[in-house]
Amino acid sequence: MKDPSAIEELLPLLGLDGELPHLEEALTHPSYVNEHSGRRDYQRLEFLGDAVLGLCVSEMLLKRWPGAREGELSRMRASLVNTYALASFATAHHVPRFMRFGRGTAVSADATQPKVLADAVEGIVAAVYLDRGMDAVRLFTASIVGEAIEKAQLSARDPKSELQELLQRGGGSAPSYRTVGSEGSGSDCIFEVEAAQDGVVLGRGRGRSKKLAEREAAQVVLAALAAKAETAR
Repeated sequence: MKDPSAIEELLPLLGLDGELPHLEEALTHPSYVNEHSGRRDYQRLEFLGDAVLGLCVSEMLLKRWPGAREGELSRMRASLVNTYALASFATAHHVPRFMRFGRGTAVSADATQPKVLADAVEGIVAAVYLDRGMDAVRLFTASIVGEAIEKAQLSARDPKSELQELLQRGGGSAPSYRTVGSEGSGSDCIFEVEAAQDGVVLGRGRGRSKKLAEREAAQVVLAALAAKAETAR
């Protein structure tokens, strides 16, 4: 972790410049707040950033594929904006170096968990939105998903079906899905779902319904398996 006074060094790494007052909050893990009273962690910003990022990516998809159906757009968005994709962006742009963790967390594997890194990216998205406005956050979103969206192709296939076919191709069992948590209530509820095979958790997803959370979990697993296969080449 970088010294807090050097946090502005992250801006050019993210393609940003000028002042971003909410950046410090966006990079502050709850464990740091537990040891430093009077500070705010990224959780509130992460909540806002999740919505803003989803909106910006939805806009990009509508412009790129004006004739696509809702189901196709939803699956495409899930493939672009998920825990694994955001964590990969964070790692590639050195975000973990600038995050603030409590002493115990800073030296543990928890500091580099994909969920932690993805939350920080969503916090940064919210910071850009609050401090720079909608036009700036659209540009930042394009830097997060731009390369992926250029390579992406619409597919009518559901990621759950694709994952099941992939896992069973070599004689393995089908994946199972289990709801492990939820936040909020009513229309604001966010569900978290685990995708597993033979009791081994392969990935997690979040969504505004259990079905959407299952799709994201399947997409996260597919992305991780694809990255693993690429590394093995």
